[in-house]
Amino acid sequence: ARGFSVPLQRPDECGSEHYFDSSRLACAPCGAHQRQSAGGSFCECVPGYRMVSSNSGFSVTCEKCPENMSGVTQDGWNCITCPKGLTSKGNCKCPNNEILVERSVDGVLLDEALCIHCNGSEQSFSASDASGSRCIRCEKTFIQVSKSCDCNSPNILTGGLCFLAQEGLPPKGVAAVRFPQLGITLASAWFLKNLQSSAFACWLYSNLTACQALGNMCVMNMNSLSSSSTDACGLFQYIFVNTARVGVIHSIPYWRHNLPWLYYGDQPGLASQVLEKNHFPTTFTFRGADSDVKLKFIAASFDAAGNFLKWQSLEGGLLQLCPDTQTKLNAAYVFGTTYQQNCKISVSKILLDFANPVFYDLFLEYNGGNGQQHLWAVPVLNLNLQYNEKFVNQGSNLNNWLLTRRFFLVDALSGKENDLGKPPRVIRIASKITISIRLVSHTQRGTIYPPLITVGYTDLLIQNPETQSVMVSFTVSYEMNQREAQIQTDIALGVLGGLAVLWSLLKTAGWKRRTGSSIIDLQTVFKFLLFYAGDLANVFFIITMGTGIYWLVFFKAQQFVSVLLPLPSQEEDFVTYIACAFSLKALQFLHLLVSQLAIDIFFIDWERPKGKVLKAVEGEGVTKSAAAPVSIWRTYFIANEWNEIQTVRKINPLFQVLAVLFFLEVVGFSNLALMDASSSLTRSSESYIAPWSRILRFGVSAALWVAIAILQIIFFAVIYERFVEDKISQFVDLCCVSNISVFLLSHNCFGHYIHGRSVHGHADTNMEEMNMNLKREAENLCSQRGLLPNTDGQTFQISISRKMRLNYDWIHETLTRKRGPARLLDSSANTFEQSTRAYNAMNKFLSSFIDHVHKEMDYIVKDKLLLERILGMEFMEPIEKSIFYNDEGHSFTDVLYYGNETTLLIFDILFFSVVDLASQSFVLAAILTYLQQEIFRFIRTTLGQKNLASKTLVDQRFLI
Repeated sequence: ARGFSVPLQRPDECGSEHYFDSSRLACAPCGAHQRQSAGGSFCECVPGYRMVSSNSGFSVTCEKCPENMSGVTQDGWNCITCPKGLTSKGNCKCPNNEILVERSVDGVLLDEALCIHCNGSEQSFSASDASGSRCIRCEKTFIQVSKSCDCNSPNILTGGLCFLAQEGLPPKGVAAVRFPQLGITLASAWFLKNLQSSAFACWLYSNLTACQALGNMCVMNMNSLSSSSTDACGLFQYIFVNTARVGVIHSIPYWRHNLPWLYYGDQPGLASQVLEKNHFPTTFTFRGADSDVKLKFIAASFDAAGNFLKWQSLEGGLLQLCPDTQTKLNAAYVFGTTYQQNCKISVSKILLDFANPVFYDLFLEYNGGNGQQHLWAVPVLNLNLQYNEKFVNQGSNLNNWLLTRRFFLVDALSGKENDLGKPPRVIRIASKITISIRLVSHTQRGTIYPPLITVGYTDLLIQNPETQSVMVSFTVSYEMNQREAQIQTDIALGVLGGLAVLWSLLKTAGWKRRTGSSIIDLQTVFKFLLFYAGDLANVFFIITMGTGIYWLVFFKAQQFVSVLLPLPSQEEDFVTYIACAFSLKALQFLHLLVSQLAIDIFFIDWERPKGKVLKAVEGEGVTKSAAAPVSIWRTYFIANEWNEIQTVRKINPLFQVLAVLFFLEVVGFSNLALMDASSSLTRSSESYIAPWSRILRFGVSAALWVAIAILQIIFFAVIYERFVEDKISQFVDLCCVSNISVFLLSHNCFGHYIHGRSVHGHADTNMEEMNMNLKREAENLCSQRGLLPNTDGQTFQISISRKMRLNYDWIHETLTRKRGPARLLDSSANTFEQSTRAYNAMNKFLSSFIDHVHKEMDYIVKDKLLLERILGMEFMEPIEKSIFYNDEGHSFTDVLYYGNETTLLIFDILFFSVVDLASQSFVLAAILTYLQQEIFRFIRTTLGQKNLASKTLVDQRFLI
């Protein structure tokens, strides 16, 4: 294949004897006696040679001029005698105030060029123009001062103007521009040319453009204030102070006649008065006409020379350096929409688009009471303002800042040295612009304080514009005084935190009662801290969720604006509360997990042998009769069912995560978390997308989590568990059918009991007998299943005596040791036989305990008091007899996931929210939340299975 590659050549690389051929995009040699033109795009004759022929400069023929006519005419086609010398280009030159004449009036070329003096006498007052080609009338200051076109000493010539030397003139200005970020001070060519003349013209003649130009130079010098300096701002202040007699404009004391309004004044505390004393005289809404919804900013624009350009609306992106669509640019001025725009711009583009600086005085337009349109001046907070001495050590408090009025976007003029025609050495860019809208406290009609525009500039040393770039941002923020909301949050946190302490103390007291200990030791303190961590996590969750829903409802639903969202900087406390809630809830969850994995549990088998069987005695060669063995399969079956319900929840976790994600991302509830006034769930791809509010993101996601969870709980409780499957109730029924009771201790002296003793006496039956038994029970032809006669109560909370616990532990030790007590176990028996005997001993002990065989360890059955149920503790201590409390609500689920749904749900919500706040991604948060659910479910199932096997002697191989 043939290549399509060409070499890259630039005009500035061609050299003096070549030109850049635009048709070939390459350098081409010039002809004899020729050189590159100033633009580099064609050739021209060298000095002393005239053109004979030329094809628009691309094909030039040059001829040497005769010795007596060594000069070349301005157009380059003829030779001419130059009586007063030649320029560097070989043309004739004339002294100042003389014009060059090469042709007669009828166009005939002269043999010798003439230098004609312009008549500066009173009759004509003429002088040569800048090109030296014709005589024009002198500048009027020359005529006024010297009655001629000369500005001789002692008169002062500056900036092309002539001033009379007299007392009271502004001092000599310092034509320097400081760039503190770079540590550079430049002698600006623009300032050298125009500073002194603008100051004199403004002072002596009240020249409007000169005053504006002087003000612009002060703005280019960052409104510097120094009593010892005579820079642009020093000269402006000199004129401002000494023109108090001329009066003010529109009764504004800082706006003098003929002068631009640059400062608000340097009195301490003036900034707060300007920004907070008066309300903006109109109101705004989130829904209504454009006049009530949009901020109508308008700017008076001036060029660097002080000429008024035009009034310009900010809509359309006047102040937004980053390119974007018109719709998105205009969204910045929709009331209530927080706007952020950030981008990186090439320095070469900035130099191209902003070759000449434009200065702006910003106003906010509103409709007066009489229908007349009015303007409210918008103050400027210049972050690069160079302080005078009184502000140096006063910090950055708003009261200590000096508010200004005028600003610019790009200054590529003051950084030019020596020659205004050359590129600047330094440019200054408004890299950070923020318009702040503050709502008046306790307003119900959208009343705001005067807006404030904050501008931060970046000084950039030009090295390679093609590769250099600068980061710029434009922001419109809305804020209100959040002190009252913070106080209310602190009060709620204090009150609920105090209640959490009391509740945790009650939990600790109940825990001490259930452990059978009355000594306050280090373990008690540690347990209290764990309880308090969980309760305090609930407090933080309630406060943060309430805060999120409050802002979601009251901000999005309002028509007449009364509240505005907190700024990102004001959300830090809220994020901290969420982080604290998650950390404390994670601690509570781990505590719950460890507690559930350490419970004592035993399955009491009520089945008794049916008859006897013959059994050969090993080693003796004889056969003896023995009780028929009881099948262990029922115990294995119950153990497997218990193992399965350990991680059953009141909701479906996978459906919960998918449903939340569906409503957030598909339905569009996530759009409610945007910092704008719209409550729409859908957004156009062409519309501006406001930044996220972390408070709203948490409020929307948490509200969806809770709402969907409540719906799931209602569905499972009312429909699914009633008509499809209720695993908890089925487990209790299965225990009764299997003739097995469950005895479990979650504390040292407290636990739960599921009475599963069959009312039929036996469960090891064939299918026919089993069906017959169930039929008899359905027809009430047998006794009821309850522990007490003629009752149905099968589940109990049990509070056992200390003596009962000691006996339980004494027998249980043989389940965890390889060798038990000699009087209980045969020392020659292997481990399996020892465990089997210990199992039988525990089964016999617990069944006899339930049957009231041990009078010294008997128990009573009673109902819990209402206050005991509310507080979750027992008032009566089981000293002599254990106490069985009737339980109608299957409270044994407290040792399962099922009975701790609130803790699990809040942990999931907080985990989801923390991931989302960190990543700003609901999808990632949903994925990680589901993964953590599965990981902890696996841990709970695996370790719970091991605990079940070790505590009940059920071989782990049979737990599937």
